[in-house]
Amino acid sequence: MKIVLAYSGGLDTSVVVKWLKETYGAEIITYAADVGQEEELKGLSAKARKTGACKHYTLNLVEEFARDYIYPMIRANAIYEGQYYLGTSIARPLIAKAQVEIALKEGADSVAHGATGKGNDQCRFELSYMALAPDLTIIAPWKMDNFRADFPGRAEMIAYCKKHQIPVEASTKKPYSMDRNLLHISYEAGILEDPWFDPTTKANKGMFKLSVDPEDAPDQSEYVELDFEQGDCVRVNGKKMTPGKVLKTLNALGGKHGIGRVDIVENRFVGMKSRGVYETPGGTILMHAHRQVEALTMDRDLMHLRDELMPRYAKLIYNGFWFAPEREALQALIDDSQKFVTGKVRLKLYKGNVTTCGSKSPYSLYDENIASMEGVQSWYNQNDATGFIRLNGLRLRARHIAQGGPKV
Repeated sequence: MKIVLAYSGGLDTSVVVKWLKETYGAEIITYAADVGQEEELKGLSAKARKTGACKHYTLNLVEEFARDYIYPMIRANAIYEGQYYLGTSIARPLIAKAQVEIALKEGADSVAHGATGKGNDQCRFELSYMALAPDLTIIAPWKMDNFRADFPGRAEMIAYCKKHQIPVEASTKKPYSMDRNLLHISYEAGILEDPWFDPTTKANKGMFKLSVDPEDAPDQSEYVELDFEQGDCVRVNGKKMTPGKVLKTLNALGGKHGIGRVDIVENRFVGMKSRGVYETPGGTILMHAHRQVEALTMDRDLMHLRDELMPRYAKLIYNGFWFAPEREALQALIDDSQKFVTGKVRLKLYKGNVTTCGSKSPYSLYDENIASMEGVQSWYNQNDATGFIRLNGLRLRARHIAQGGPKV
């Protein structure tokens, strides 16, 4: 038996790789996706082999992640429940796709993941496996009674790692789960399960890695200019960059100024509410800038149609349906809507805030002559508004006459 395990080197998968080998007597191939977590990838191969893996892959997926997953999502302005920038959610389908490719290459008959049976990631991984390679067997230890009996909580997992000399960052002093990639870092579980717990206090704020506390950010604001072509950011401060480089650059700028922190209670796909703390500095800047270029260039009703669909699109990503036909159909509409979303936006970054300070585009639909209140002549005739309003008010008049209407 040969199993390909999605392996991060964190607490859960450090336990799972050894447990799978002992339980199934199988060859364990570990695989880590480099989606921008940087220093967390150091030493993974040696650590995986020491823990029981017979082979390890680390694949650099940073540019693919930014180009084919983050950027399409930015074109949609997709935010889940008004606050969550979908950083973990959007990485999972890419990680699963590369895992399936390794499984097929190695002739493995199973894929495994260390996602909990209470979370969203189990859905994202397994729905992706099913869409891409339905013949592969899926092994999910957290949904097995014997695994949960051995590891009822994080304390037992930490003790297991200590016993077997498996190095992990989690400890009983800092018992929370962390997931990092190019778009964000998420923190959940452990001490964060109490929604009244404050991670921003002096004693607790060391948890954050990508951004400074807005209170500690520079007292001097900083300007940044972003250029977009058909909905994608291609330059930062006049310098042409790949999507991956754009995100890295904006992460550094946003983190410096304390931008992109959110602390939310969200609705998981499996039905429960959960508390998550997120840092998304670059993504917050990018999403804000993209919207400003759209404001200049996108037709009103096209924008409103896309905005009506955005919550559905965001929910598909959050729930794990990236490879579903309805997401692909929505993406086609979204991408078509971006044909003229080209232009430049100037932003000011200051103590957790992103402020628009100018935008321009060769395809701008904004006409200063039409918008002006200073009596400038244009092809807009204010007299036309009388009939326009009268026609729109026709049904309101009819209702009042026939049915009485609202009380005054």
